[in-house]
Amino acid sequence: MVVGEIVQDKDLIVIGGGPGGYSAAIRAAQIGLDTVLIEKENMGGVCLNEGCIPSKVFTHSASTFSITKSVSQFGIQTGEVTFELERMHEWKDKVVSGLKGGVEALCKANKIEVIKGEASFLSDDRIGVESGHQFDTYRFKQAIIATGSTLIHPKHIAIDHERILDTRSIFKINTVPEHLVVLGSDYISLEAAFGYMQLGASVSIILDEETDGFGFDLSIEKELQRVLKKRKIRVYKKSRVTQVTEIEKGVKIEIESQKGKEELTCSHFFAASKQEPNTADLGLDRAGVTLSPDGYIDVNQFAQTNVASIYAVGDVTPGPALAVKALKQGKVAAENCSGHLATFDLHFIPRVAHTNPPIASVGLTEAEAVTAGYDVKVSEFAAAGNGFASILGEKEGKTKIVVDQNTDMLLGFHTIGQGAVELISHGVTALEMVARDEDLSYPFYPHPSLNENWLEAVEGIKGRAIHMAPEKKKPVTNASK
Repeated sequence: MVVGEIVQDKDLIVIGGGPGGYSAAIRAAQIGLDTVLIEKENMGGVCLNEGCIPSKVFTHSASTFSITKSVSQFGIQTGEVTFELERMHEWKDKVVSGLKGGVEALCKANKIEVIKGEASFLSDDRIGVESGHQFDTYRFKQAIIATGSTLIHPKHIAIDHERILDTRSIFKINTVPEHLVVLGSDYISLEAAFGYMQLGASVSIILDEETDGFGFDLSIEKELQRVLKKRKIRVYKKSRVTQVTEIEKGVKIEIESQKGKEELTCSHFFAASKQEPNTADLGLDRAGVTLSPDGYIDVNQFAQTNVASIYAVGDVTPGPALAVKALKQGKVAAENCSGHLATFDLHFIPRVAHTNPPIASVGLTEAEAVTAGYDVKVSEFAAAGNGFASILGEKEGKTKIVVDQNTDMLLGFHTIGQGAVELISHGVTALEMVARDEDLSYPFYPHPSLNENWLEAVEGIKGRAIHMAPEKKKPVTNASK
């Protein structure tokens, strides 16, 4: 290794080229900071190269295949429809390559110096970058840590990425499983289950011993469970996987539940992975940056660590490991580095599953609102009552709104059904604006459109929804007089 003798001075150094890192670097360059971005692998990070984008290519392809098989109801005759995973992977690679090239071009256009190498702190104002046999030293005024996270697998499950799969490899296999068993309750588990079911696989889901659902509002959960049953996806609730063993041409899974011990055999097994922040090799102690007991870098609302000149964003900070969080934090950190006051708040991050039908949620569930002490009023509108859903032939699902009955303030918005991913943005904005039901019922909503689910659910709060049957009044009895 050759150690550089010259220390280079920079306004800002960003470590990590994922969503949080590249958005921070671009925003800083827009403001006028001399910015260096250091990435040891691929620009775009895990999200673009292995996570968000590849998985959504898969879910969109699977959903399109499923929809195409039923387009005859619209008068479209296609003949036999087939699916080729290999062609889908080629499209995925093309999408990823194009987006990665776009990020690189944006960095170049914003005059950001991009260095491929591994960075670590030498002090609270210096970073060393190792690239092959070269080692360079940079002195910075400000630094942003955006190094992401690493997948952690259950210790008793040996992932081989062929038949026993993790969060990355589940969307890379070249054959549709005959029978896929999914261990997990997160959005990736649901996307894998729905996606491969649509491609023809038999699918089962195992929920861990403390879980009997997927963490959504109870009404959405019931609808999801109904859809899973209709799709013939079996769900094993409150179960513990004790052993996973490869057998000839398959996998054997041993589980324990309240019903006792049970064995499952399948062609492929997927275990959802947890995320561990990438902080171990950064030399944070030399910079004086402290970690929480579970290894995360604690930050304030400005994305600032305990060292005033050093910021952290994305998966290395507490909160959900989502690109949407990293993107926001990256821009906030860059703006604060340049003296422009900016803050972030994690309360209203939407939770989304690109299943078929898709699911989206933001704010408090009904149960959470009750626990928080609100006097809760809810309204639910079934997708079957929406005219555009009928046009699409996608009438499954429902939309639910949770409000505080005393103030009419929106507390939560939850939906399952076509258009859910797009509808959720309206919910995020409404919650951020502290909207009341009259704020949401006053505007015009395009007709026909799935947006009208919002209007019907909101007007249903006070029993004024046009396309919703009135609630049945309970009969008056002597006991209730």
